Amino acid sequence: MRLNKASMTGFTFCFMAILFGVATNGGIKTIPNYLHIPSLIVTMGGAVFATMITADSFEDFVIGVKGLSNALTRSMTNVSEITNTIYILSDLARKEGLLALEERADQLNDPFLQKGISLVVDGSSPDLTKDILESEMEHQLEKAKKQIHFWQDLGSYAPAWGMVGTLIGLVNMMKSMGDNPAAIGEGMSLALITTLYGSIIANWICIPIARRLEKKSEAEYLAQEIMIEGILSIQAGENPHIIKQKLKAILLDDNSGNEELAA
Repeated sequence: MRLNKASMTGFTFCFMAILFGVATNGGIKTIPNYLHIPSLIVTMGGAVFATMITADSFEDFVIGVKGLSNALTRSMTNVSEITNTIYILSDLARKEGLLALEERADQLNDPFLQKGISLVVDGSSPDLTKDILESEMEHQLEKAKKQIHFWQDLGSYAPAWGMVGTLIGLVNMMKSMGDNPAAIGEGMSLALITTLYGSIIANWICIPIARRLEKKSEAEYLAQEIMIEGILSIQAGENPHIIKQKLKAILLDDNSGNEELAA
């Protein structure tokens, strides 16, 4: 696993775009005007705790938070690697028997593929092998959905809590108008910062991460579908070339057009 350069570059340039907007509307010296810890606490804290309310447990909440690191990393596994590995394994099994896969299984980098080959070597029935692998696939999909929903919810709540902070600021500003009219501008500025924070948190962090996790989950699900089909075909003793064509057909049906899985 390693960082996804495209995602990191996108995050960096989004931040630079924000700085550019600040710099061209008052100059770099105005940056401290945009830093207000109480406003950040109201906006970010409110959004995070509102998201916590929707979680089924603290464990699910932690799983959602971990989606950040998951979104920013990429897997080196690709379609060509998967199909070639399955082709080699199927050729070996056809020539030397299924037990010949036992040594190769320990050398596989993908845990899902390794587990499937191990089930085949252990003599599990095709139905049992399929049930176990599909259960594992669905478990991983549910975990991915929890992470996606966490960041989608956080992205929805952040702007709303930014507005809450703005209203709090406006109430206090209105109450002090009679005593110090000159403070209206400053009070309005502070009130609007929470709205700014909410919009930035949602559109710079939460929504892109949720979409990134969604795309990664789809790619991983496709990869595991290919592996299950390949493993069952190996177990059935099908011709390696036929297996390779079947796996390519799955990709054509998916219309992904992208060889990288979990990019």
